[in-house]
Amino acid sequence: MNVARARRHVAHLTTTWGHPHSAGDAALLASELCTNALLHGCLRDRLFRVETSVIGNALRVAVTDPRGERLPYPQTSTHDDQFGRGLLIVRTLAARWAVEKLTVGKTVWAELDIAGP
Repeated sequence: MNVARARRHVAHLTTTWGHPHSAGDAALLASELCTNALLHGCLRDRLFRVETSVIGNALRVAVTDPRGERLPYPQTSTHDDQFGRGLLIVRTLAARWAVEKLTVGKTVWAELDIAGP
């Protein structure tokens, strides 16, 4: 999956599941998490995986990549930096986010609080 396709798919699922007001934020979370996985977590011929789910009153976007030894961490960036703001965006939008180390790789997830059905 590529970043643009993941972004569109997450927005579509969010809308289909009855939360169109959260589709833009969910798509942005997917975009940032996928971009981080692509830039920092992928290996040759091993792609990233995106999972979207509703857990209680939260919409979760989870991205898994094969590089468990490269854990994400928020960076400080200057006004002129082109990169380094992805996790800041995730931390700003998401109610919660975390990293889960796997036997092979890692999953980075973020949750948006959504209204109940």
